[in-house]
Amino acid sequence: MTDAGVTDVLVVGGVGTWTDRGGGLEAAAPRLSEARTRELATRLVALGGRHVDETTPCADVRHGDGIRVHDVLAPVSVGGTAISIRLPHPDRPTLAALDRAGTFEHVPRSVVEAAVHQRRNVLVTGATGSGKTTLLAAMLGAVPADERIVTVEDVAELRIAHPHVVALEARQANAEGVGALGLDRLVREALRMRPDRIVVGECRGAEVRELMSALNTGHDGGAGTVHANGVADVAARLEALGALAGLGVEALARQAVSAFDLVLHVERRAGGRRLAAVGAFHVGSDGRLGVRPVDGAP
Repeated sequence: MTDAGVTDVLVVGGVGTWTDRGGGLEAAAPRLSEARTRELATRLVALGGRHVDETTPCADVRHGDGIRVHDVLAPVSVGGTAISIRLPHPDRPTLAALDRAGTFEHVPRSVVEAAVHQRRNVLVTGATGSGKTTLLAAMLGAVPADERIVTVEDVAELRIAHPHVVALEARQANAEGVGALGLDRLVREALRMRPDRIVVGECRGAEVRELMSALNTGHDGGAGTVHANGVADVAARLEALGALAGLGVEALARQAVSAFDLVLHVERRAGGRRLAAVGAFHVGSDGRLGVRPVDGAP
């Protein structure tokens, strides 16, 4: 974990340990026993202010400046207790650093810089581990210093090189089942905080409606991220999230087209991550949401 090149450490009790340095998984030492792995999982979650046990066998916590730990205890994790640790790079991401790493080999960096400076509302999409959060954080680092950024995340991962960031993090219910604070509520709270830019780190449910509503009421320069395997899958993914928020496909299409100016799709390939496509939402003849390529971008 002290290796700056490592992005992920994965442990399965009694099975093995793996690391990822951006080029795929590599087996690593040590191989922890199931008992040791379970003890470690419990301690890591407790240090993050939450708990994991037989009644709550899964947990997701943040440590320090963006280290994310996810645990699933056995026997829910059939092969053994599974610990997944996502490690941020020691330096906060910048567009210049991503450029040096090859992120903009397919789509010019200038496309992203223009989106930031023109206050475009952006939806960053991609599969798990493709670099959505890193790209978004680098973009927000390019926001002028006299603007206030308010971020809303399930687990705070965005590490932004900017002097005025207010980070809001969702809260799970306590052992009595009360006290939960979801992303949809936090987005509404963010609107009352005089934000220049509102950002939702990852839309997974009803909060997509709140984000689109915010971006449709004069809050430009905002952003969010959504999981999608390919740019062609983004529309279907948003429709699924819209359904969770009670939006029909036609209402979702109109809201999305009005809310988001650009779709930036990132992907992970052997050897690195890259910005693969830039698109814009449109409403098709059937009234459903679609994505078309942006003129001047691949």
